[in-house]
Amino acid sequence: MATGGPTRSAALGLLLLTGALVTGCAGPASGRTSDTTAGHTSDAASAQTSRVAPASPSPRATTPAEVCARIVAYWSREVLDDGSYGDYQSMGLSNGQYDILRNVVDAARTERERQGRAAAEQLIDRQARVRCAGRYRDGGPTGGPWS
Repeated sequence: MATGGPTRSAALGLLLLTGALVTGCAGPASGRTSDTTAGHTSDAASAQTSRVAPASPSPRATTPAEVCARIVAYWSREVLDDGSYGDYQSMGLSNGQYDILRNVVDAARTERERQGRAAAEQLIDRQARVRCAGRYRDGGPTGGPWS
């Protein structure tokens, strides 16, 4: 058996793998190729870029008002079904969002009695959106994350 056996083999394997990765990532040496059919030289990078699909629009960030409306609407439905409120912090709500939740649920209970469940759910979505938009109109509360 040759000296250095497994250690030498591992080192050689790592060296070959590194060489393959570096070689595989390298582009053309000059970056320019000759296009004999058109009779001119073209840039290899622009040829690669033209084959890439156009970029899709960047996703839009969710605003604090939208997050508030979603979480208040979710918990409003839960409270409407259960009939009882939980701890606002365990719901992931701030104190101000919890105030919105209580107002929305009160209005939804009245609406459910008058117009039914579907009308109550529409009211929940509408009021959560409007009340949260009002709360975050100026960028949000300034009393800390739980206000």
